[in-house]
Amino acid sequence: MTILALDTTSELGSLAVRKDGATISEVTLRAPEGFAHLIFPAIEELLRETGTNLKEIDCFAAANGPGSFTGIRVGLSAIKGLAEALSKPAIGISNLRALSWFGSLPLRAPLIDARRGEVYTAVYDANLRIIVPEVVLPLAAWLEKFEKPEYERVSQEGALRPLAAAVAYCAETDGPAGWQDPAALDANYVRRSDAELFWKDGT
Repeated sequence: MTILALDTTSELGSLAVRKDGATISEVTLRAPEGFAHLIFPAIEELLRETGTNLKEIDCFAAANGPGSFTGIRVGLSAIKGLAEALSKPAIGISNLRALSWFGSLPLRAPLIDARRGEVYTAVYDANLRIIVPEVVLPLAAWLEKFEKPEYERVSQEGALRPLAAAVAYCAETDGPAGWQDPAALDANYVRRSDAELFWKDGT
């Protein structure tokens, strides 16, 4: 199984190829002014360096947010275009889920800056299955809620982490049953929703 994964949801983007259960390459892309002009040349170079033919890709994966609205759309458009052109499936992976991959405890509470004093967060287990829905919270509320030792706080620690390898891992974990027609891919903006009620109940 070979997966090509892409993350363009923050200033630090990344690409990765995962093959037969291992990440064989991950490269970072810095694009303060946007990724649109960088994506396809970077993909071409990555495939050449790994000796991978584009037709060998079984699934195309993209980080689908939360993050930069423009970056999310650019990444999803690129993945959709490649998947549709090659008649291959695709999948969108939450940045919060991908960030949880860097944790080590059974319960992981990822944190992504949502600006204006708020954060995107959720709770995932060690298998990267969602336990508590993704939501936007004030940072103070997040710090209070996850002060208990059973929750591992997973953040980007100032320097952004490249997420493409984690996105590829999640896509592989979901397997073909979780892959989609590329036309069905959508952004994951994690804006205010009914999920907030779940959090307010004290869960």
